[in-house]
Amino acid sequence: MKKNRWFLRAVVLVVLSVMLNATVTVAGAVAGGSDDPLVTLSYLNDTFLGEILNKVDEKIAARNSQIVQQLGGTMGSSTSSTFTVVTLTSGQVLTGEIGCEVMLRVGAAVCVASSSPGLIDETTAGTLNNGGALAQNHLYMMTIEGRGVKATAATTKLLVRGSYSIA
Repeated sequence: MKKNRWFLRAVVLVVLSVMLNATVTVAGAVAGGSDDPLVTLSYLNDTFLGEILNKVDEKIAARNSQIVQQLGGTMGSSTSSTFTVVTLTSGQVLTGEIGCEVMLRVGAAVCVASSSPGLIDETTAGTLNNGGALAQNHLYMMTIEGRGVKATAATTKLLVRGSYSIA
């Protein structure tokens, strides 16, 4: 009878060892690793997505700073993704990069261009050639390099979006 008790104790000890080993193995597995290939939606939403977005933000910030360094600072120029109020005096010329948009708010101005079309009138879907007067509250876009707007009034105020320089 004593022999059976030792055998029974040994079997129970082996079963407990196997269960403890399995518990430790499962607890040590990394989510999504080779030991635990199943990933839950909450892990993807709460952990993984946040890590990816942080990495993307870091890469964008690094690229933006690299672009700013490459462009350098140019006197009398600006870049903006929103509209900025720019005030010109008579005779000053605002020259925009491709894609720059301007809207005449106060005063008077004319198109400065070496060829046609000078500016694209986004409001009417027309064009404005060299020397043509800008209409107030019309949005104009520069689609060719070297296009600009020359102030013909003592004070001219423009809304400008994009890269430009003033001479």
